[in-house]
Amino acid sequence: MNRRAIVVLDVGKTYSKLSLWTVDGRLIERRSRANTVIPGSRYIELDCAAIETWLAAMLAEFAAIADVTAIVPVAHGAAAVLISGESLFAEPMDYEDDGGVLMRPAYDAQRDPFGATGSPALPMGLNLGMQLHRLEALTDGVWPNDLKIVTWPQYWAWRLTGVASVEVSSLGCHSDLWRPIERRYSDLARLRGWATRMAPLRRASEFLGVVSPEWRARTGLHANCQVLCGMHDSNAALFAVLGHPELAGADATILSTGTWFVAMRSPAPGAEVSAAALRADRDCLLNVDVDGRPIPSARFMGGREAELLCGEALGITLASGMDTVEEATQLIEAGIMALPGNVPGVGPFPDGRGGWVGRPPANPKVKRAAVSLYLALMADAALDLLSSLDKVVVAGRFAEDILFVRALATLRRNLEVHLSHLHDDVCYGGLRLFDRDLPPSSPLVRVAPLPVDLDGYRSTWRRHAQQAQREAAT
Repeated sequence: MNRRAIVVLDVGKTYSKLSLWTVDGRLIERRSRANTVIPGSRYIELDCAAIETWLAAMLAEFAAIADVTAIVPVAHGAAAVLISGESLFAEPMDYEDDGGVLMRPAYDAQRDPFGATGSPALPMGLNLGMQLHRLEALTDGVWPNDLKIVTWPQYWAWRLTGVASVEVSSLGCHSDLWRPIERRYSDLARLRGWATRMAPLRRASEFLGVVSPEWRARTGLHANCQVLCGMHDSNAALFAVLGHPELAGADATILSTGTWFVAMRSPAPGAEVSAAALRADRDCLLNVDVDGRPIPSARFMGGREAELLCGEALGITLASGMDTVEEATQLIEAGIMALPGNVPGVGPFPDGRGGWVGRPPANPKVKRAAVSLYLALMADAALDLLSSLDKVVVAGRFAEDILFVRALATLRRNLEVHLSHLHDDVCYGGLRLFDRDLPPSSPLVRVAPLPVDLDGYRSTWRRHAQQAQREAAT
């Protein structure tokens, strides 16, 4: 039990994951749980208490296995917690709660322009500022003098240490609260007084302190266990992939895949970045990396769409080889394709109506193949919106979908498409916060295109998708 180890806590939208790693990046143990939400009396809440109970039990298991010297929290964006003293003043809101729709016009009138924040006007509570707007109204604007706003990854750092903070990769995640080019809080955040309510701004890699006596008693962790400030999960994937030496100096786009598919273009050194070339109406935005650099990004809810389209068939693993190619070829020749709009309001075609061209496949494996082609077409559209150059690296859960990645390589023959880290990209990003020189655990793998022509299939799909957009606008 003398081996030193690091824990990465990854609180995603769908799952919470805890993993234990050696200091040189080898996995020791992994645990996960499905996240739930609470239908509170005023809004849908993220279930902090259930996550915390699970976290304490898992940390106790890990503390019995190794000497945990550091914990790195990573979490999804568009979430924050209001704290007062040592307690929660308001539970964190689920960004899929749409109860504030009638309040939206008043909020939109105060937002900074997209060119300043790189943050598009998004539905539900996907703009964190909209959540604060609602929380302020629900509490009649009466907030205690000591109230602090902490972003979601930093909430977990605060729970473990008692030290409150915020960090730029979470603030820069379509929050409306941050101006990435100027590296300051938005005019909205200043006008509403939220900027002064933010916990102190800290770097993602900063050690905030050791675990508190309460958590040492609950888990058996040692008094020397440090907790880092932490970061936004998609930016953890970006930070992980940029650790590959082959990407040094390149213009590289990282496609992080999970509930959300987020394409983040890391420009070559010296390249100018602005929001002017991005389409706010097609879910483009500026993210912010852990070093504070603005990162042009485009996204869609690929994992959620795949669940809606496939149901239980989503778990089918598509094998590489002729079977996969034959299934794809049959779909392409028959012109069968899924259309955008399964999660309305987001993605490159936010006004899409969903549905299919041709009869939806009855065979679950064939339907799964059709959805893989659909995800590739959506990712291809996102890369177009970013004018991606040089290299594309697919990371995350859907990097295991061989048909998806090969179809994307077929659609992007002008670029090098690679795979990196599969499930462990977010974890490796967290480990790199602890040790920036940590070498990648596996090399990039170049993806071979399919031996089929997808140009006509893409043209037909885009024509249908664009027609739906035009009809929605009229």
